[in-house]
Amino acid sequence: MPFGFFKKKKEEEPHYDPTDIKVMDIRKGFILDYDLKTWEVTEEYEYDWGNDYFTYEFKLTCADDTLYLGVEEDDEVECTVTRKLSWGRMDEEVEQALVQRGKPPRQIIFDGKVYYRDEESEGYFRNIKDTRFEPFISWDYYDDTERHYLSIEQWGKESFEAAVGVVEPESAFSNILPISK
Repeated sequence: MPFGFFKKKKEEEPHYDPTDIKVMDIRKGFILDYDLKTWEVTEEYEYDWGNDYFTYEFKLTCADDTLYLGVEEDDEVECTVTRKLSWGRMDEEVEQALVQRGKPPRQIIFDGKVYYRDEESEGYFRNIKDTRFEPFISWDYYDDTERHYLSIEQWGKESFEAAVGVVEPESAFSNILPISK
């Protein structure tokens, strides 16, 4: 039997500078301040878009609300804060276009705001605690200001989800800390 067989595994070193934690450092179990509330990161998701390009999403909860924080680093860090929508709140023509043409309309009016399709992406999704990735298609929409955001996702042949929210600067999130264990 090799020496050290029963030794406790060495704890992984943090992947961030503990004196300067950024949005890209967030992981499940962290807390942060956003929009005058303190949020806990309760779930962590990973999106694989191919060509070694990954983005992340975090489920944020507080006493009375749940949000999803999407984080992507391309030339700069882009953050989207969304709430999931009941699919029934989407206009019927959106689902009809998806089923008949394989993609949603170029323009969607939701809650009086006009959103324009910006991008279509095929990728793979997983909850970080799972090893299995699920394929899906995503469509991103922005309004004229490019601050308001709407996304539609297709899972399988006829399963759809939607979310609506805003694009936020990285500076909108503060006091990012890991919860001590």
